[in-house]
Amino acid sequence: MAQRIRKARLITGVYWFLGFEFFVGFVTKFWPGPTFFGPAYAEKFVDWGYHPNMRFVVGALELTAAVLLVIPRRESRFLGAALLVLVLTGAVTTHLVDDAPFWQGTSAPIHWVIMMIVALANWPADWRDVVPPWSRRGAAPARTAI
Repeated sequence: MAQRIRKARLITGVYWFLGFEFFVGFVTKFWPGPTFFGPAYAEKFVDWGYHPNMRFVVGALELTAAVLLVIPRRESRFLGAALLVLVLTGAVTTHLVDDAPFWQGTSAPIHWVIMMIVALANWPADWRDVVPPWSRRGAAPARTAI
């Protein structure tokens, strides 16, 4: 029993750590000046060929995904990881096209693989578990076996 509790706490800690990492990503995207990652993200996005305000969209997606990762439900963790897979696919592609130095281009692919693992680990048994159907009375209709 104690070993199960330790394992559950470790897994929860990993999700909180990943959520914190992407929360830091959100903060740095919204930060107006230089960050500890280098120049301001407004400048970086322009250098990459994007509009400087695109950083707000990416930052908001990272914040949303970070919050979803720390909610202790498989469905929300799946949605957060799937959202980050999409965001990180764009980041990996940008760093490949940009010919970034090796040390700058390694974080996105590593986190992409981690988020793929998280998404697969939290894969829902049925898509209706992730997005429940709407009904008029507010209750989800009963599911029938197919």
